[in-house]
Amino acid sequence: MPRAKRGYKARRRRKKMLDMAEGFTHRRKNTVRRGYEAVDRAKRYAYAHRKARKRDFRALWIARIGAACHLNGLNYSTLIAKLSDAKIQLDRKILSDLAIFDPAAFTAVVNQAVAARAA
Repeated sequence: MPRAKRGYKARRRRKKMLDMAEGFTHRRKNTVRRGYEAVDRAKRYAYAHRKARKRDFRALWIARIGAACHLNGLNYSTLIAKLSDAKIQLDRKILSDLAIFDPAAFTAVVNQAVAARAA
């Protein structure tokens, strides 16, 4: 009696995994066992780094805002407190873009926050 070789469904499942391994190097791209290991690890890294990318961008925005604050005679935490007290609801991404691409507008926002807190 010939051995059972699993057939169509198993072949389709393995082919799907090897398609995900496209672009990998060495045996990882064309061997089922190595391919499963590599694809599984790649998926775990992709999941974790999607989360890390959000943290990295927030840190970048904060660094840019802090640098722009120092040009306006404040530090980052003071600016955030003054913006909060003045009820100016701009997120860090927008503040960062203002600081980089439109420094005059960023200075206007800072002045408005300082004036609202002083009043």
